[in-house]
Amino acid sequence: MKLPLTYIFIVVIIMFSCSASKHVTDEQKRAMEMLLESRQFKIESNWAYPQVTNAVQQVMNSGLLQPGSNSSGINLIGNINFLKLSNDSISSYLPFFGERTMLAGYGSNDDGVIKLEGVIKNYKSTHNKDGSYSINFDAKDGIEGYNVFLRVFPNQKTDLLLNGSFRLPIRYSGIIKTVAE
Repeated sequence: MKLPLTYIFIVVIIMFSCSASKHVTDEQKRAMEMLLESRQFKIESNWAYPQVTNAVQQVMNSGLLQPGSNSSGINLIGNINFLKLSNDSISSYLPFFGERTMLAGYGSNDDGVIKLEGVIKNYKSTHNKDGSYSINFDAKDGIEGYNVFLRVFPNQKTDLLLNGSFRLPIRYSGIIKTVAE
């Protein structure tokens, strides 16, 4: 029996992708654990995932965003963005795509980013069964409060969810680094 060429191609691709997957060593797991315990890390996001509403969908359809971006994900590669934790202090510069439930005050410097500055509260870290870590805390951006939910995987990938008091939730995916990087 002759197999179609496309079938063979698909099987080869699957085998290659399985063999090319990274295996996380015990040393990498310990390094990640020490990094998170130190509370001295920086997250750089590659993608933003806004909550899709009618208004957000209209902006996406307008063609204003860079190629590769759509309503389900906005490419942030090449754009300055970070969330940095230093002990109990936080600083961030994260582009916000989505809707606000309250307008910015008169004369405010709201330039479409989430700038968290100051001391974090209610910090909680949990080591999950799959080897990932879940970190939750509260932070402020001026008058707006945020619940921050961070999930860090052993391969240094991150999933960050910000739930603001005046903005709709937004999720970011990226990588975690030491502050010095």
